[in-house]
Amino acid sequence: MTQIAAIIGGGVIGGGWAARFLLNGWDVQVHDPDPEAARKIGEVLDNARRSMPGLSDTAMPKEGRLSFHDTLAQAVEGAAWIQESVPERLDLKQSVYEAVQAACDAGAVIGSSTSGFKPSALQSGAARPEQIVVTHPFNPVYLLPLVELVPSAANPPEIIETAKAILEAVGMFPLHVRKEIDAHIADRLLEAVWREALWLVKDGVATTQEIDEAIRMGFGIRWAQMGLFDTYRIAGGEAGMRHFMAQFGPALKWPWTKLMDVPEFSDDLVDLIAGQSDAQSGHLEIRAMERIRDDNLVAMMRALKAQDWAAGAVLNAQDKRLSQAAGMVRRAADIADPSQPIVTQARAVPVDWLDYNGHMTESRYLHAFADASDRLMEIVGCDQEYIASGGSFFTAETHIRHINEVKLGERIEVRTRVLMAEGKKMHLWHEMTAGARLLATAEHILIHVSLETRRPAPFSPEIAANLARIVEAQAGLPAPEGKGRFVGAPR
Repeated sequence: MTQIAAIIGGGVIGGGWAARFLLNGWDVQVHDPDPEAARKIGEVLDNARRSMPGLSDTAMPKEGRLSFHDTLAQAVEGAAWIQESVPERLDLKQSVYEAVQAACDAGAVIGSSTSGFKPSALQSGAARPEQIVVTHPFNPVYLLPLVELVPSAANPPEIIETAKAILEAVGMFPLHVRKEIDAHIADRLLEAVWREALWLVKDGVATTQEIDEAIRMGFGIRWAQMGLFDTYRIAGGEAGMRHFMAQFGPALKWPWTKLMDVPEFSDDLVDLIAGQSDAQSGHLEIRAMERIRDDNLVAMMRALKAQDWAAGAVLNAQDKRLSQAAGMVRRAADIADPSQPIVTQARAVPVDWLDYNGHMTESRYLHAFADASDRLMEIVGCDQEYIASGGSFFTAETHIRHINEVKLGERIEVRTRVLMAEGKKMHLWHEMTAGARLLATAEHILIHVSLETRRPAPFSPEIAANLARIVEAQAGLPAPEGKGRFVGAPR
């Protein structure tokens, strides 16, 4: 049964929440009095549809249904999750909760995107304070996994666990802030950097562009994958954090920063900052900047996926959930009908798979087919545990036919046949499709080897039995068109 999320407030953050839930298969019901809300959310969704599937190496669920509603009561009807993203005015937020709680299910989670208010302040005067928590995300919500989950003493453990489970189910990383505090954790850190940056510009030390360069060319990259304390632990060398603190601790007494002193927020300061910012990036439209940002984030987080590290580990966990939900086979015993080709890949074409012609580049066809071979290996029993025990398959020969082009965001599927598996050799046939279109085929010969001797070796009994079952079941299928072709053979 499709779940429903209600989005109250359809600005940048509300639109990002809508995209996060919608592209994870939830129906989304939006309420925003802004007559431009549908257009604005539509543009955010266009960017999300372009970039978000690129984070996943498995098929995203079918997109949910988006609807817009004139009243809060209509928007929250049937919703299991209600996300409030209205402007940062406490009285406005509290009036929203009053109207929401008059109409919503008592078991629904009401999350607030507030970047500053404590949950206890939001809950004040509410009919059911236990239902309201802070769920503060980071822009773009549809890409960045962090969400600060801040409860108060009024929230029972069950609502916190429900909130965590839902956020994880849509691919986010809920950071449970155990003690409520104004501005939570991340924004307090950001505010410190922001205040210091304002002084550096005001005092003529640096421009907005120079400050951005200092961040993105240096510590910003370190922070993206390891944070603050692990970064400094490494800076301490073999002696670790204790040495770092001893070496740099005295600097805390030096008058380096102005964190306790805030520059006057004057028109002159606004003009100075805005003018430098316009000179820095005013030649780019905001939507173009969002796409550049999204492409960079996808590329960085996909790199982290390969290391199963930080945000990449969150994405890998989400891929496992999506694969299970889509019924992707992971073991031979789970194959419902072994007489048919086995779905070994189902995914969307990400941004970093494109070439200069705007379609999937040749190397990524091999990438997809290699992933399909790896999945088939896992299905028949050659998984990480088996490889650690000393056996694996090495690819000996590959032939790929490129038949049709495929573009950004298109859903591709690879179905695999085992044509032969005897002794030490496995012969695979892959077909890649997008809907009814055949995109490419690949023929692979793989040799089972001993990782100790690095020489061919017989399959394990389990792998031999699983392969024999598949080969026997698929023996009645017609020979694939193109099997045994060579490069340049007449079509």
